[in-house]
Amino acid sequence: MTTLDRDTIDADHELRTLEAVEGHIRAICFKTGPPELIGAELEWTVHHATAPQAPLHPAAVRRVLGPHAPTTIRPEHSPDPLPAGGSVTLEPGGQLEISSAPAPSTAALHAAVTADVAHLTSLLSEGGLRLGEHGIDAHRPPRRLLDTPRYAAMERTFDTRGPHGRVMMSSTAGLQVCLDAGTPAELGVRWATAHALGPPLIALFANSARHAGRDTGLASARMAAWWGMDPRLTHPPLEPVGDPVTAWVRYALAAPLVCVRRGDGRWDPPPGATLADWVTGVLPRPPTASDVEYHLSTLFPPVRPHGYLEVRYLDAQPGDEWIAPVAMLAALFADHRTTERALELAQPVAGRWRSAYRRGLADPALRRSAATLTELAADRLSLPADLSTHVVETVQRRLRRADVTEEQR
Repeated sequence: MTTLDRDTIDADHELRTLEAVEGHIRAICFKTGPPELIGAELEWTVHHATAPQAPLHPAAVRRVLGPHAPTTIRPEHSPDPLPAGGSVTLEPGGQLEISSAPAPSTAALHAAVTADVAHLTSLLSEGGLRLGEHGIDAHRPPRRLLDTPRYAAMERTFDTRGPHGRVMMSSTAGLQVCLDAGTPAELGVRWATAHALGPPLIALFANSARHAGRDTGLASARMAAWWGMDPRLTHPPLEPVGDPVTAWVRYALAAPLVCVRRGDGRWDPPPGATLADWVTGVLPRPPTASDVEYHLSTLFPPVRPHGYLEVRYLDAQPGDEWIAPVAMLAALFADHRTTERALELAQPVAGRWRSAYRRGLADPALRRSAATLTELAADRLSLPADLSTHVVETVQRRLRRADVTEEQR
């Protein structure tokens, strides 16, 4: 897949009008063309193997990662990629993330990520650490480990709206799936489908009920934390159906600034200011193209256009089960007709975000939708037989578990 680039404008070029900012966002956020590639970003909480509730320290992570340590904890060194091409980043609370290289198929992606995860797991094991298996830290309360101007400003901004921002930053672990945006004729349907699939797939793959040593009573406490933040940053655009480019431009301009890069190391934005406010003079200077791109990196809706479509609403999965939601999404976006059918099946529950993270598959409508989408995806899987069986069995096991739970009520 393509990535954000600056082919159209110099990074330091000042954008002095709303029209200039809109044009830049349109140019970089949707790269259209025949769908060819797929990628994934896998995130995990990290724990001491013998005491998962014990605090984590950046020095321990830096030591075990060695040449793969990101610049946030090893600024003097450019990190080496993992053996299969993935890169490692560290999130504010010490969560580790592997960002895969783009792959030409789901099978190729699985092979590459599996190799990189095995390498990472081995490094951690040698240092007495292990990866978590849930979408939120089951053992510890949120605690920010990385002291950077970005994360400090974000934390202070989020704190003005409640505790959810700290939980999101320092306790959650997600699974992101990166899909090509498609041709201009396909873009609208792919954008709408990626959003409509959110509630049933959140319910199907919910994996974060326990946080900081207690049962939250939620199917996905991770998604609850994201949803509880400022809706202008973490909810979908108001127009998920229609013209995605216009919807995203409006969303980005109306989103509040959560940090503004400055030389003095304190990046707090003017309280309540949006990107549109910046353009119209709330700060001493207009934003540059780079500033606009940085602002886009602080927006966290369920689906984010990043040149491609970045699906962000899934919990981290245990072990090798991450491939199940990735393969399911890939299958549902395999061709235009399948994507249209997936949209039809998901549309009746497309707005049930809260029920998805609260009840999961205990919501009958979400369970029915997830089951029909599973059937559609199973018919479109393009994987080796053993991997296809693993995917189908993983999903069917989740559906059966929900059925048993419902019968016991």
